[in-house]
Amino acid sequence: MRLLPMAKTLEILRGPCSHGPMKLLKTLLLLCLASGCAEEPAEPVEPVVLRDASLVLINGRVYTLDWQEPGPDGTAAPGAPRDAGGWHPDAQAVAIRDGDILFVGSSVEAMRFAGDETRVVDLAGTTVVPGLVDSHTHVFGLGALLDQVNLVGVDTEEEAVELIVERAKTVPKGEWIVGRGWDEGAWANRYPDKALLTARVPDHPVFMDSLHGFAGWGNQRALDEAGISAESAVPVGGEMRLGSDGQPTGLFLNQAVGMLSSAVPEPSRETLAKQVLLGLRQMAADGYTAVHDAGLDSRQMSVLEELEAQDRLPIRVYAMLSLRDEDLIRKWIAKGPDSDTDGMLVTRTVKAYYDGALGSRGARLLYDYSDKAGHRGVSGDDYGFNEALNAEAMKAGFQVAIHAIGDAGNREALDILEAVFEEDPATAANRHRIEHAQVLSPEDIPRLGRLGIIASMEPPHAMEDKAWAEQRLGPERILGAYAWRSLRETGARLTFNSDNPGSDHDIFYGLHSAITRRDKQGEPEGGWYPDQRVTAEEAVRAYTTWSAYASFREDQSGVIEPGRWADLTVMNIDPFVVADQRPGRLLDGKILMTIVGGEVVYDGRRQ
Repeated sequence: MRLLPMAKTLEILRGPCSHGPMKLLKTLLLLCLASGCAEEPAEPVEPVVLRDASLVLINGRVYTLDWQEPGPDGTAAPGAPRDAGGWHPDAQAVAIRDGDILFVGSSVEAMRFAGDETRVVDLAGTTVVPGLVDSHTHVFGLGALLDQVNLVGVDTEEEAVELIVERAKTVPKGEWIVGRGWDEGAWANRYPDKALLTARVPDHPVFMDSLHGFAGWGNQRALDEAGISAESAVPVGGEMRLGSDGQPTGLFLNQAVGMLSSAVPEPSRETLAKQVLLGLRQMAADGYTAVHDAGLDSRQMSVLEELEAQDRLPIRVYAMLSLRDEDLIRKWIAKGPDSDTDGMLVTRTVKAYYDGALGSRGARLLYDYSDKAGHRGVSGDDYGFNEALNAEAMKAGFQVAIHAIGDAGNREALDILEAVFEEDPATAANRHRIEHAQVLSPEDIPRLGRLGIIASMEPPHAMEDKAWAEQRLGPERILGAYAWRSLRETGARLTFNSDNPGSDHDIFYGLHSAITRRDKQGEPEGGWYPDQRVTAEEAVRAYTTWSAYASFREDQSGVIEPGRWADLTVMNIDPFVVADQRPGRLLDGKILMTIVGGEVVYDGRRQ
């Protein structure tokens, strides 16, 4: 009998997943089997030469997604690991070396790749999926939110002001205080003004950015610092609210937000680096191995490039350049998009804003808002969309991702893309995207599939907007909103994401929203327009396989198989089984490990 060297590293999961001595006994038996403790063969055999792995994960519930995709109606393919009893994993273990996957299969077989220096992790029955991807984020914004006054979830003006009052106690007089996260959609019929904020915080200029960035609010000191008065010019596509005295109230909407936000001193390069690393590390802790950062400007790109050169990026960043930064776009048009997908920072996409948000009534609609007669939102030139520059970027080989919310905004964005395709057919191959694709006219839904446009959507938005979305749209148009199933049935490709920090990027919240169409309180019973739900497999794929396709990485990631990147996410629940049996428990999920290129960038198993 030959035993493996004792120097081998073995990790036993502790906490609720641990089985104590019995688990240890099982693992030792597995090691014994892997070492050849069985009877000696009757005839000598040629030794099998295997490369030692750097990391081996055993005893897991591994869903490789290495089977045919589900049908447009969500029906699992014949080869999917699903039977009359429901879903079951199609592997137990993964072996990793040099950043790539060496082996996927049983725990016993995986241990054949374990050498003296191999780290072996016993997952004790927890679940492994391909590395999660948030395909529309604002990680600098997330980092700033973590670094500034967090207003997410605050329900009233009074609560928000109290948070600013507390921050003011630690900030020298005269310095700016910035908060972010109050919900411009939920507050649309009770927008705040400067009065209370000015009275409680008179000695600091204060800027309060909204959840999605389509509204801003400040005190009188901020208005004075920005030089804003009733006579100030308001950008096309924006609104500066005036009070009964004819003076600015401190509330700015859509394109006018920049009137106030531009007065806030730019963060230093060091602050930007600190904030983006805060954001990326938070995404790693929440299970994401990659993000698509939507709308980066010159300074942000420069910081990311420096961090990549220093090998400091903890997860992969797929950069989407802001079309509003013309100098940056022209610089990249001159040199062309990144031709490979291997770096930690890859740049081959341009992000453009076409219309505003539905909550602030900036989304462009084909007909009047149901709750505001005579108003249809803003789009195109009126919202700062540079159509000629967008076309130049497409012809230079860039993927473009156009923010479009309203049914008119989406139709016009599709018209713009289709016109460029007709003028230059080669541009159609670059997997262009509509970011949000939130409200679609029935006749436009099939166009995305026909044109090969990816619908980049946020399941949490549907749950957060449902309280007021139908008021904006009415009972007919709402049927084309957040229409995931309708898009799937007409052949469109989807990718799911959070648009953080505008929405909670917790993957379990995202999956729950997509699969149940219910909010965190389980409302409404039966789901909100439940015919638009997706299945557990579709939801998981939309955060993994389909997001890999959206970034041209379907050959490197999105599926767990030998030769691909070792980007993996480990979680404490099996989302396939839980969604079938007790979908409400999806919200109980926790991330245990995040692995990027074979490196464990987050380990929360003992927390």
